[in-house]
Parts: sequence; C-alpha cells; structure tokens
Amino acid sequence: MSKQNLILKADDLSKRYEDGVLALDHLNLDVRAGEVYCLLGANGAGKTTTINLFLNFIPPTTGTCYINGVDVTKDPLEAKKYVAFVSENVMLYGNFTARQNLDFFAKLGGKTALTKDAYYQVMRRVSLQEKAFEQRVKTFSKGMRQKLGISIAIIKDAPAILLDEPTSGLDPKAAEEFLEILQELKSEGKAIFMSTHDIFRAKEIGDRIGIMKEGRLVLERTREELQFEDLVKIYIDYMKSEPHMA
Repeated sequence: MSKQNLILKADDLSKRYEDGVLALDHLNLDVRAGEVYCLLGANGAGKTTTINLFLNFIPPTTGTCYINGVDVTKDPLEAKKYVAFVSENVMLYGNFTARQNLDFFAKLGGKTALTKDAYYQVMRRVSLQEKAFEQRVKTFSKGMRQKLGISIAIIKDAPAILLDEPTSGLDPKAAEEFLEILQELKSEGKAIFMSTHDIFRAKEIGDRIGIMKEGRLVLERTREELQFEDLVKIYIDYMKSEPHMA
C-alpha cells in the first residue's frame, strides 16, 4: 500500500513511567486505511499504554505517534480530529438518553447540524433497540453501552478508530454484532486498531495481528500467514518464553 493509506503510525515509541517501569519498548507499528490490526497481550503488556499514547493521554519517553500524518504530541488537537476511541467501559452520561449522548459528543466533535433522524439512523445501524433511543443510559447493559460507543465513533466519521478491549464482558451475540459493525467500518476504509484478549475473534477479524509482551512487539503476522497456524498455541508459547530483561 502507498504512504497515503497510512493512518496510524508508532515510530520507535517507548514509555517509561515515573516509578521506573518500562511499559513500552521501542514499538514500531502502523495501521492502514481499510485494515483491522488486533494487538494481543497479557495485562500489563503495553496494549493500553500504546492506545493512551496515540490519544495523547500520556507523553512518550521516546519516539512519535502519528495519526493521519499528524504528530500527536506536537499538534494534539489536530490529531484528535482524525481519531475516534471506544474503551472497554464506554464513558457516557448516565442521566442523558442515548440520543442526547450522541448529540453531545457529535457537537463536541464539531458536528452541529445533525438531526434527530440522523442519530436514530446511526443507532439503528449498530442494532440498538428502538425503545432505547430515548432511554437514559444509566439503565443500559454493557452491550448497549458498547453499541452507543461505536455510534459515537461512527458519527465522528474519523479515518481511525481505536478500541481498547471492546468485546470484554459482552455475551457472544453482542460481541458478534460488534465485530460485524467493525467489518462494515473497515469496508468503508477506516483504519481500526484494537487491543484484545480475544484470540479467536482477533483471528476472525484481524488483517494483521501483533503479540505484545513486556512492552515489546514480539510477533506480527498477516491473516494469510496465520491461515493454517494455531494462534492460541503461538500466543501461549510466547507467554511462556523467557522474560526480557529491561
């Protein structure tokens, strides 16, 4: 693919926290338009740190994150225009209805001319029940909250979508519906970067899969390369291997 297709890029990215913990160790990674990249790893491997660096929630110790060619540290407001984020526990306003949450986050992202119908259309697209559209979000199940979270990402219409453990805690049907939506967004040319523990769904949806251990990207494979491989065995073998000495 050409450089024009490159949406997310981590260039020699490291993060050492104040307590001395090396959370990320010289990460080089990219995600292109129309691609789903799944990052696997145990808790503490550096997956969430990577996402937090892309979102400029924390500064890097070394290296640079780019979103759509924009350095997120030098120009964070510009970079944020090109990315939407869905976390494991989607932060929503409980006393707002689903539509009011969508309206709030849409306006925050500069979309000020959207109608009630436009919001309803997006919520239908993610298979949120019609009766929930004007229901307060504090009554929502986790699956309903995730659907509303992805609705917010769709409304923003950014070229990149970051997801941190998006299917965690979802029942199998809700998780499957969520992945179907991601497939649609991929077909629209979105660059999707997802951290996950779900090896089976990662193999199902990922165009490329990375395995992270102790802040290092220890393996990266394409869907084609993994077609006849046992990803679970590969993952477990890496987790059992000798630890890297920082």
